Amino acid sequence: MSDESLLQFPCDFPIKVMGASDPGFRALVVEQVLRHAPDLDDAQVRVRASSAGRYQSVTVIVHARDRAQLDAIYCDLSGHPQIKMVL
Repeated sequence: MSDESLLQFPCDFPIKVMGASDPGFRALVVEQVLRHAPDLDDAQVRVRASSAGRYQSVTVIVHARDRAQLDAIYCDLSGHPQIKMVL
């Protein structure tokens, strides 16, 4: 298997995070991402509620410098108990 990636770094990369609808969910996601991407622009964070209002998705567009940074972000987000899915 090749280590080549279809991504060209640095690049803007969207990460979608889903969890239960909670007033603090956006802040939780942003806090996790900021650990690895301190230059995150708040304008690059979007929140959307599910049609029934039980779930929430937060899309964060990160200016990724390399694959290791993205892997670290995904690892932290996926390991958090309040986060149900990361795409």
